[in-house]
Amino acid sequence: MRKSFITACVASLVMGSFSFAQELYVPRDVKKAYENETRSKSGKPGKNYWQNSAKYKINLQLDPPNRQVTGSEEITYTNNSPNTLSSLNFKLILNNHKPGAARLGMASDDYMTNGIQIDSYVENRIKKGWNSKHDGTNKMIKLETPLQPGESVHLSINWHFEVSKQSGREGAILENTFFLAYFYPRVAVYDDYMGWDTMTFFGMQEFYNDFNDYEINVSVPEDFIVWSTGDLLNAEEVLQKKYAKKLEKSMQSDEVIRIVTPEDLTEKEITKAGTNTWKWKAKNITDVAIAVSNEYNWDAASVVVDSTANRRVSVQAAYDDESKDFHEMVNYGHHALNWFSHHYPGIPYPYSKSTLVRGHGDMEYPMMVNDNSHEDPDLARFVAEHEIAHTYFPFYMGTNETRFGFMDEGWATTLEHLIGIEDLGKEKAVEDFKNFRIKRWITDDNMEQDVPIITPSNILSGPVYRNNSYGKAALGYLALKDMLGDDLFKKALQGYMDRWHGKHPIPWDFFYSINDLSGKDLNWFWDRWYFKPNYIDVKIESVQQDNNSVEIVVNNVGGMPAPFDVKLTFADGSTKNIHQKSTIWKNAEDTFSIQIETAKEVKAIDLEGGIWMDATPENNSWKK
Repeated sequence: MRKSFITACVASLVMGSFSFAQELYVPRDVKKAYENETRSKSGKPGKNYWQNSAKYKINLQLDPPNRQVTGSEEITYTNNSPNTLSSLNFKLILNNHKPGAARLGMASDDYMTNGIQIDSYVENRIKKGWNSKHDGTNKMIKLETPLQPGESVHLSINWHFEVSKQSGREGAILENTFFLAYFYPRVAVYDDYMGWDTMTFFGMQEFYNDFNDYEINVSVPEDFIVWSTGDLLNAEEVLQKKYAKKLEKSMQSDEVIRIVTPEDLTEKEITKAGTNTWKWKAKNITDVAIAVSNEYNWDAASVVVDSTANRRVSVQAAYDDESKDFHEMVNYGHHALNWFSHHYPGIPYPYSKSTLVRGHGDMEYPMMVNDNSHEDPDLARFVAEHEIAHTYFPFYMGTNETRFGFMDEGWATTLEHLIGIEDLGKEKAVEDFKNFRIKRWITDDNMEQDVPIITPSNILSGPVYRNNSYGKAALGYLALKDMLGDDLFKKALQGYMDRWHGKHPIPWDFFYSINDLSGKDLNWFWDRWYFKPNYIDVKIESVQQDNNSVEIVVNNVGGMPAPFDVKLTFADGSTKNIHQKSTIWKNAEDTFSIQIETAKEVKAIDLEGGIWMDATPENNSWKK
């Protein structure tokens, strides 16, 4: 019976080698994009690809500890699509704070506010009504004049809101310290495959934004410092000369410069007298965030991210003195920017600055990070590295985090592990990765955990969303790296990023780009890892040894094409490891026969997955 079983496996391998290439499932809306040639099955943007954009001029007035914020903005929105737009959809994310808003989790009284209240709305100089009473996180507004392809509309909006007492991704961190995010009415994404993004924000999934230009003016009382996405345009107008010079010096310094210390905060002579308006500017960026405080230390240094051009990037930290880990945060940021720029993904950090703020969100924004404080320095550095990694995914490319969380969280998790090997050594990095990212998924054997990664993340519950978006997706990317080798993996990844920098890629653009750039048909791999309800579980089916070799039949119970090591332990006590890449499963989805030449007597065999944890490790061992 055993001989017949092996013969059948060999026959299936031979027949598999003559089968047609695997086709990926493509949803109907994406098929339309291929028909319209806005996207292509080479993974490149199609010849008719387009995306809309806007210019925002935002003015904010704050007076902490008063939590009322007033804002005004001028928006010039351009319709680059081939379609006439009769309405605009606005994102009003802070309306998630309103009583009665739909949420995926509990909310305390301190979380509740009245959301964004629109005081006036003007379209091309025509004043229009806007009733905020029943607004959710989306608001569709009918245009007075339909917006034709290639035309722009000018919008003027005045609004106000209350900063939430409960701080998370945004809110009041301390009495006089606020972190502002999603604080302005913005035009939602209108794209080539889905049209308007009307996804409700439920408080868990993240965001989908266009690439826009921003000018931001933030008016605050004296002694208050402002940190923001963008470049500070008027440091000498808002800072006393001593502090403006420290900031300027930090732009060329590898060493940390303590711009504002607790002693400086006590003396209250940091800023110019009276109300100060801090002016910021950022171009071709997906969002902006702001921090304001008269209680926070301010550190800064800089790091060369592009050795060819010798381009430096500012690294800054804003924090309360009690948060001891943040005293080292500029060094953590310095290391992360250097490593990501020169190793993986190996693309120079694309912005001029990165600011790490001590908050409560563990959340990323373009040029900004809002992180908790942690007693464990390794954990503090780990969180900072993960959030900075998001610069590339989703900000370098504007992926739809709401629907395809694995396109940003999965990659940030991958980069976090790769830099973690540098920081902690491989053994510790692997153990941490397994415990923090994988164990909860692989040991929880319920049907929800087997939902395919490609399932839109906006319809997933908390634990399944996290597992699909973070660990499971990252394991697939790392298996791809293992399978292609470092050089080809990096070439394909960088090529994909170059194609879609400043654009809106979707999963099929990634899958097809890697196929195209690597020169390999990997649809079998994508299908089994991202489209099927698989998990990692291999077992030793049988072992047979003769004088010159040992044959090990391995069954892929879970279906995931994960790599693993075969560890042989010989009668003389010596061992040998043979690595098996994911490619062994290309033509043998269920069972594979491994032939290893050896004249030594084998006493034990173990299948070891490392970060690719096995659901039932007890059947991964054999003893004679």
